[in-house]
Amino acid sequence: MTTYYQPPEIPRMLPYDAGPPRRHWVLLILLLAVCVLLIVRLVPRNRVIDPEAQPRAVTPRGDLAEDERTTIEIFRQASKSVVHITTSELRRDLFSLDVFKVPQGAGSGFVWDSDGHIVTNFHVIQNAASVDVYLADPESGKRNRYPAKFVGGYPDKDLAVLSINAPKDQLHPIPVGTSDDLQVGQKVFAIGNPFGLDQTLTTGVISALGRQIESVTRRPIKNVIQTDAAINPGNSGGPLLDSAGRVIGVNTAIFSPSGAYAGIGFAIPVDEVNRVVPQLIRHGKIVRPSLGIELVPDQIAQRWGVRGVIVGGVVAGGPAERAGLRGLARDEENRIIADVITEMDGRPIRRSRDLFELLADKAVGDSVELTVVGPEGQRKVTVVLENVER
Repeated sequence: MTTYYQPPEIPRMLPYDAGPPRRHWVLLILLLAVCVLLIVRLVPRNRVIDPEAQPRAVTPRGDLAEDERTTIEIFRQASKSVVHITTSELRRDLFSLDVFKVPQGAGSGFVWDSDGHIVTNFHVIQNAASVDVYLADPESGKRNRYPAKFVGGYPDKDLAVLSINAPKDQLHPIPVGTSDDLQVGQKVFAIGNPFGLDQTLTTGVISALGRQIESVTRRPIKNVIQTDAAINPGNSGGPLLDSAGRVIGVNTAIFSPSGAYAGIGFAIPVDEVNRVVPQLIRHGKIVRPSLGIELVPDQIAQRWGVRGVIVGGVVAGGPAERAGLRGLARDEENRIIADVITEMDGRPIRRSRDLFELLADKAVGDSVELTVVGPEGQRKVTVVLENVER
């Protein structure tokens, strides 16, 4: 009989999930202990409940302060004139090629007259495919939407005019003041729609006058009002008011590294607005005064060592030609000669920008005295400005 080797029987292993290891039990016990400790600490030990607790009586506050009543009245009167503006742009679907509208941005504005003209910033409606204006209804507390038409814009001053077809009783033109007699320290009020929150009032003072900011066309806007009244994205185009409730500026920009309010806001002075808006309503554009000349680029004038602006050419029959100005030419010895404008009304002109800034303060029909240096020496020339539409 043959005997075979029988290996010892291997004990059967329990499956992994037959029971939790000891360390799992330890973690579970610790978790339960933490929960019990939290419950003990969070639940008041000596909680006393009074089933008869009642709301406290309101303490009478008395009359509002004089400046509070003034602020309330200013907002009550002016808020009816402030509008909320939303814009849309066109997008094309990449697959279906269908064109559809998407929201582009939002801003503020105000009613200029009873004909439905709305004043706002040019950058608020720039490149918009459609614009909607919302008028506040104080009685119902609702906003009424009106599609707006573009009347005209002046990007150099960041101003634009829209038109809406709204009932006369919904249009409340805002009172217009002046920015000529403003003083640093006087109180101001800004009403607008920051971040889409319509009919928002902020207060502050005029922090400085005569500031200069850059428009969307990179041209300077002068004599800008600086204020510490909170101006945030969405306030653009809204009015800056004085303590009499008159508009003294159009809120246009803030100075902030983060893009949010940082205590420095700017408004276009209302005297500039009052000069530009009527022209936009009449012509749809700005009719700018002109000398009727073409200028040689400043870089070339600097290369030639010329101080002033070189007249490159004159418009035939224009005001400059009638006044005797001459453009670039060559003399008998084949030398380049031209008239160089060095002053206007006694104010120095060193480059073309100086000339444009001086002309911006003039109107069509005004006479200006130019100091001109030519081949025969220095002379004074009087020129009557004419129309140039832009």
